[in-house]
Amino acid sequence: MVVKPAVIKALEAIRAGATADSQESETIDFKREDSHSRDGTVRELVQATLCFANTYGGDTIVGVRDRPGGPDALIGTTLDARWLKQRIFELTNPHLAVDVQPLEFLGVRLLVISAPESPEIHADNQGRAPRRINTDCVNMSPAEQTRHREDRRGTDWSALASQREPAEISERAVSIARELLAAHPDRDRAALTRLDDGDLLLRLGALRRDGRLSRAGEVLFCPTADGSDRLVYMYRETPAGEPVDRRRFDGPLLVAYERVMGLVEARRRITPVTLPKGQQLAIEDFPNLAVREALTNAAIHRDYQLAGPVVISHSPQVFEISSPGPLVAGVTPANILTHDSKPRNALLAKAARILTLAEEVGTGVDRIYREMISAGKDPPRIDSDAEHVLVTFTGGAPNTRIPHFVAQLPPQEQSDVDTLLILHTLCYRKTISATDMAPILQKREESAQAALERLAEEQVAMIEPTRGTARLRFPKYRLREHAVRELGTAVRYNLRSVDQTDRRVIAHVREYGQITNRTIRNLFDVHVDRARAILADLVKREILVKTSEVSRGPSVTYGPGARFPHAKSRGGGRRAAGAPEKQRESSDHDRQPEEPGSRLF
Repeated sequence: MVVKPAVIKALEAIRAGATADSQESETIDFKREDSHSRDGTVRELVQATLCFANTYGGDTIVGVRDRPGGPDALIGTTLDARWLKQRIFELTNPHLAVDVQPLEFLGVRLLVISAPESPEIHADNQGRAPRRINTDCVNMSPAEQTRHREDRRGTDWSALASQREPAEISERAVSIARELLAAHPDRDRAALTRLDDGDLLLRLGALRRDGRLSRAGEVLFCPTADGSDRLVYMYRETPAGEPVDRRRFDGPLLVAYERVMGLVEARRRITPVTLPKGQQLAIEDFPNLAVREALTNAAIHRDYQLAGPVVISHSPQVFEISSPGPLVAGVTPANILTHDSKPRNALLAKAARILTLAEEVGTGVDRIYREMISAGKDPPRIDSDAEHVLVTFTGGAPNTRIPHFVAQLPPQEQSDVDTLLILHTLCYRKTISATDMAPILQKREESAQAALERLAEEQVAMIEPTRGTARLRFPKYRLREHAVRELGTAVRYNLRSVDQTDRRVIAHVREYGQITNRTIRNLFDVHVDRARAILADLVKREILVKTSEVSRGPSVTYGPGARFPHAKSRGGGRRAAGAPEKQRESSDHDRQPEEPGSRLF
């Protein structure tokens, strides 16, 4: 057995001083041997191993204590690997076969127990079947075990027969289905509108061949049987404020979905962006396509064996969608971009794709990421536990530099999720490597490196390797100079405060007596529009004033204004701006206007 690089990386971090519990994850756990009770140690290791087998698989490293970190955390173990493997096999039901291998690390003998993800649900001799949720080991109830087993075996709840009668189908829901199909450019889908209701419902899977309604048909076309909510929409003025608008929908999913999207669209805020060639982009606070895809995923892939509605919480700053049940077995927030499509309710998902509520298989989450980043927003946050999946979008005013920049990339890169995630990351970090990007792209380091190399090629030329790392296997990459200039305020580490900007401008005017738009561009490496904004702000605050007769164009010059801070001379008098003696740019004697917390660009 080859020890996984992630295990070695975690051990190296512990050796460097990190605590063991800080290095645990969904797939790594650390345990220590109880020198007073070997049986107690084995029971604890059985539980840890079951957690991984019942979830996504993982490694338990024996011989490491939680705290403190550093070399002293590596206390080692005397347990025999073959004996421990046999005991885990004997104490699990059905029997679980794991790999147990010794590992010498810094001269300390550890054991690595590797448990694969199993298609079965394994329990201990007391019938407890735990699973891993983040870094916790949580026992599943019998009902949860059944649903978890169905997920793993691909049992489709939505394909089973419903207890509802076809006569309960909503005419409005059928009408919406026809409208969706008629609006689709694909002729084959549009042709479905010519079928009668019975044949249309058969094609969608809403009716079974035996004439009974499927559960997918019940969800899409019937109101809830007991009047319980299917979707709940709440609007708040602030994320934590009281709802000012609350709507509950117990009707067919197609009807409820249409009404919720109408409420979201009614409150949509648009920011116009003009591209270099004059095209107009309308940037939405929460991109419509991202919202539609997230709401569809929540309603289609939720666990319908759990009670409760899908809840949409909408405010100008945050948009959240919470759906009952965890992500389907095998899918986690850390692999959701790259994991093979695995719908919990396959027939329901198929009908949603035919009706164009959802993207084609395997592209829905990609679309959410793509739409958010290309609109100048952060990627979505996806959280999952045993009870819910929560998708969170951050709103507010978009940074228009990002959609402006993305629109100028080659067409194939504008919609590439790897490209957009790399761009977004480099707006916050000066340099990145394949090692940094692999967990963000949810790919292997080699695949991340291939994406970085593509963006460094001449056809794109968005990034470049740093000189000192160019020959390494995984070099560090940075944005090229033109990209930094075009992205402007989107590059967060390139921000300068008003006070810093003032000091540099004032120092230049003291030395040369005037300043121009071109000088501002050269001083701060910014676009002409940003330079114009800097000058306009300084004029507004009367630090500068126009000194040329022309009022527009590159010949406009600016000199000291009424509030320009003149430095004191050594004799205590004042010296006029433009005098020959140079002043230090950051002189302690410079008195600048203070605007705490404000930023200019």
